[in-house]
Amino acid sequence: MDSFKDIFESVKELCSTAPDVSSIGFNRWIKVLEGDRLENGTAYIIAPNEFTQKTVTDVYGDVIKKCFFDILGFDVNIVITAKNEEAEKQELETKQKQIDRIIDSGKYEYTFDTFIKGKSNELAYAFSTAVAGLNDTNDMNTKDVFNPLFIYGDSGLGKTHLVKSIEHEVKRRDPDMKVIYTTGESFLNELIKQIGLKNMVAFHEKYRNADFLIVDDIQFIAGKDSAQEEFFHTFNEIYNAGKQIVLTSDIPPSKMSTLDDRIKGRFVLGVQVDIQPPDFETRMAIVKRKAELLNLNLTDATARIISEKIKTNIRQLEGAVKKIKALTVYTSEPATISMAQRVIKEILIENRPTEITVDNILNEVANSFGVTPQDIRSANRNASISMARKIAIYVLREVKGMTYKEIGDELKRNHSTVNISYQDATEMIKNNSDLKASVTELIKNLREI
Repeated sequence: MDSFKDIFESVKELCSTAPDVSSIGFNRWIKVLEGDRLENGTAYIIAPNEFTQKTVTDVYGDVIKKCFFDILGFDVNIVITAKNEEAEKQELETKQKQIDRIIDSGKYEYTFDTFIKGKSNELAYAFSTAVAGLNDTNDMNTKDVFNPLFIYGDSGLGKTHLVKSIEHEVKRRDPDMKVIYTTGESFLNELIKQIGLKNMVAFHEKYRNADFLIVDDIQFIAGKDSAQEEFFHTFNEIYNAGKQIVLTSDIPPSKMSTLDDRIKGRFVLGVQVDIQPPDFETRMAIVKRKAELLNLNLTDATARIISEKIKTNIRQLEGAVKKIKALTVYTSEPATISMAQRVIKEILIENRPTEITVDNILNEVANSFGVTPQDIRSANRNASISMARKIAIYVLREVKGMTYKEIGDELKRNHSTVNISYQDATEMIKNNSDLKASVTELIKNLREI
């Protein structure tokens, strides 16, 4: 061979027959490489852009190195550099625009027609369609039975889809009906804004005159006195006028420890229904529906892998399909089981709860009680520090499940002293509603870190 470029052409030809290199992968990633030089035992190769350079290095570097050995008879180091960063930037932008178009084409309206029913959500679906007027019966007044309709369940299970479907159907059936959809957070933010503008009349006009009020994530107002007070009166006005109310939450009213009892009493006037994580058949239907919307060819085996591994969150299921579609665009390779497995692993790692550490807990307790973590660890018996220390011991037990001895070792205290402090804290929380609310909120914040 006369030159390194000739050598590299032979290496590429050998790579094309390697068992780990598909024809699509070869054409997309290896064929486009150019040989530069062989210098001091290092083969320098040029990729058309940084994206290709990184992909080839990560995915095909070992294959290219082996093919060099087979051609030359000795090992060489491989260095792949990008030819033109501007070209790479333009290619990435083009690809991203293409993916954005694909993702947009895969979006769907929140309607009952696009909702995937299964055993985990069939009751919530039935109640929602009843409220929307789709399955009226002569012997049942839905406003008497389903007002309010309260749907609860973990995030990502379809609560928003259902209530937006109700909104869509009610507006379709009666365009003149005043339907308001909002979230607990938006309700609070709008209230704060109107208080600042001294324009509560407009706020009352908007919400209290609604024919149909839907509030998503109502748990957001729990513990917020002004929002709870305003919503209590809004609820009464609408309910007493015989108008419909639909609410969603991640937990049932009975578990909202910082929600006013009088509001809890209103929430249970109608029907509460939960949504559970989807079963396997429902997950398969969701994956296939999303793939179809994205024009993504998924084999049954690949769809099955996704459905088996991602079990508790519909958004994660749809996110996995979107990510696989993006990869097929970037790599020009078909969706395979191995590609799906990589995407699933990334999604599960991204959504894995962050471990709550002892330092996290001490910092959160210290901030809540106006002391420092060092105060909690100290021997200082100041009343406020002693209180914070007892609460920290309580939270360490409740959140991390630490033994009295483990907590004692961490705080440099005898385990029997820790036991007494835990019992004291338990009793204080039981008998002091404000303290209970503070500790509940503290624990909630820790679990959302």
